[in-house]
Amino acid sequence: MAGWGKWALMAVALAGTAAHAQPAADTAPTAFPQRATAYPDRPAIAVGVAWYPEQWPEERWDTDLKMMRDTGFNTVRIGEFAWSRMEPVEGKFDFAWMDRAIAAAQRHGFMVVIGTPTAAPPAWLTQTYPDTLRIDEKGVRAGHGGRRHFSFASQRYRDFSRRIATEMAKRYGRHPAVVGWQIDNEVGPPSWDPEAIAAWHAFLKQRYGTIDNLNKRWTTQYWSQFYNSFDQVPLHQTGQQNPGLLLDFRHFTTRMWTDFIQNQAKAIRPLIDKRSFITTNTMFWNAGFDHFVMHRDLDIASWDNYIPDGRPDWVANGANHDLVRGYKQRNFWLMETQPGRVDWVPVNRALDPGQVREMAWQAVAHGADAILYWQWRPAANGQETYHGAILGQDGKPNPIQPEIARVSADLTRAAPLLADTAPAADVAMLYSYDSRWAIDLQRHHRDFDPIKAFTDFYRPIRVQSQGVHVISPDADLARYRLVVAPNMMVMTETEAAALEAYVRGGGHLVLGPRSGMRDDANALYPRTQPGPLADLLGAEVAQYYALDEGVSLTGAIAGKASIWAEELTPTAPDVRTIATYRDPGGWLDGKAAIVTRKVGSGSITYVGAWLDPATMNTLAADLLAEAKVTPVIAGAHPDFEIAEREGKGKRILIAINHGKDARALTLPAGAKPAGGDWAGGRVAAHGVAWFTLPGSPR
Repeated sequence: MAGWGKWALMAVALAGTAAHAQPAADTAPTAFPQRATAYPDRPAIAVGVAWYPEQWPEERWDTDLKMMRDTGFNTVRIGEFAWSRMEPVEGKFDFAWMDRAIAAAQRHGFMVVIGTPTAAPPAWLTQTYPDTLRIDEKGVRAGHGGRRHFSFASQRYRDFSRRIATEMAKRYGRHPAVVGWQIDNEVGPPSWDPEAIAAWHAFLKQRYGTIDNLNKRWTTQYWSQFYNSFDQVPLHQTGQQNPGLLLDFRHFTTRMWTDFIQNQAKAIRPLIDKRSFITTNTMFWNAGFDHFVMHRDLDIASWDNYIPDGRPDWVANGANHDLVRGYKQRNFWLMETQPGRVDWVPVNRALDPGQVREMAWQAVAHGADAILYWQWRPAANGQETYHGAILGQDGKPNPIQPEIARVSADLTRAAPLLADTAPAADVAMLYSYDSRWAIDLQRHHRDFDPIKAFTDFYRPIRVQSQGVHVISPDADLARYRLVVAPNMMVMTETEAAALEAYVRGGGHLVLGPRSGMRDDANALYPRTQPGPLADLLGAEVAQYYALDEGVSLTGAIAGKASIWAEELTPTAPDVRTIATYRDPGGWLDGKAAIVTRKVGSGSITYVGAWLDPATMNTLAADLLAEAKVTPVIAGAHPDFEIAEREGKGKRILIAINHGKDARALTLPAGAKPAGGDWAGGRVAAHGVAWFTLPGSPR
């Protein structure tokens, strides 16, 4: 902290001034280290809060900032909803208050992340230019007063957004307190306005080249959908539309939001310190667009992790962290998380004592280098006044504040160990947005939820291996011993070729139900599952069935299956059936449910059924053993989440007890306690402990 304090004191003289250095020439994403920022003299782990100085009297600012420092924070995020304060009337900018706010934050030793305010346009903009407002699929134009009510296709709105972002970057791009930029806030809803429809037609023309090609790929002879020109193609998200159209709607939405974000990012990047990151914060398992694509030209990923019902499923939540890290395959920022409760579900239950801390540590274990809470204090009025906050409406600490202060103390203490480390894993799971969308469009069984299908595979594999990376299907697979694609229904020929090369190179590949069923236009392959990988597997699906009651499995993997079952037929003599259906009098009786085939030193396995948890546990153990994947700590109690972060010359073990009772933990040889709730060989209830490990990173 000494270096950080020295920086803060030296920089006070520059507070509140616009940047005078020449703009950097950089326009591409920066190669960031595995730490919170690319500034070597700043904290390796950021911990802080969203602060809204525009909502409070200026004489209160120093009090709040001091209280934040007393809570152990080193970072504030500001600005993302303050457009009407920055530009109160069109073309008239007022940054004097923000100058003073950033100066105050710097005076108290904070790093600052600035959010561009384009999620909530000012009234003068939407009233003067109503064409900037989004139109929903029913044709209703949004009104002013909420947020995210603009059209992502509006060129006028993009111009205004670029202008405010540029003015902010000119003023604060080289400010010594500012370390990062968040573009917009939780982008999401699309629009059906005239500009969006025109952009849709242009997108389709670029994607398919000719209308004849689109007709062929979408099979538009079905239901007389044939089009003579691109401008005949309707823009739809829902309803009984062509599956190719509906999947391309998601591709289009991805393109529009990516362009919207890059419109600001490209304006900002030449004006800011090249060490400052550019990101945008996303939400949960948001299916509105392909996050891998959106993040390609951003520096880091960041997301907002909330537990709406106040009852965390730590394994499923960990999968979401792993997915976010996979967007860039680099450590990420947790840009928002709840200090207790949310305010948007029917019952907004608070997390139990200790769970705010354990969830913060879970994020770090999965690769977060920053934990920022939302929010510091509830606004006196507004749509989110009931949301959890660190202070109450009276400006005094809420009961959660001491626990959050402990999080800050933990991370400040652990930061030197965690610096330049990343989560270790020998297992990768492939997450395909195309497949998720395609399954949701035509589930065939109401309960075939693609997220649950993914997490049902993830759960036993993560618990048993203690390390999983979630990555895009086009990522490099060579480093992983085991690759699992739980439901990769949409599979391109290129992706199939990469998966085959991985197996032939000695990797172990596992495919779940429906894999390889459709191409990237959402059309059925002429060969049944796994489509382009059927020859490699040496088996194919003869038929698939939606189940309204479970079926039994016998063989090396015995147990039960429900929801979905595929009948597999081996086509090669060396294919081994490891599970067979028992369904007396039914179509599936005696048919293969799971098959596997060795390919050199690698293997490919196809799981044709949705397995129950016990059966998945058995299968996961066999798959991990075959791939020679071993956990850091064998036999840990199920309440424990075990993770390893590693970097050059160091390995850090993190143990989180998600249970309500203290639990014993047998450490690996050479492990040394480094901090947390470790006493007498046990980790306290809702406790966290971290250790150093001997040996080199894997």
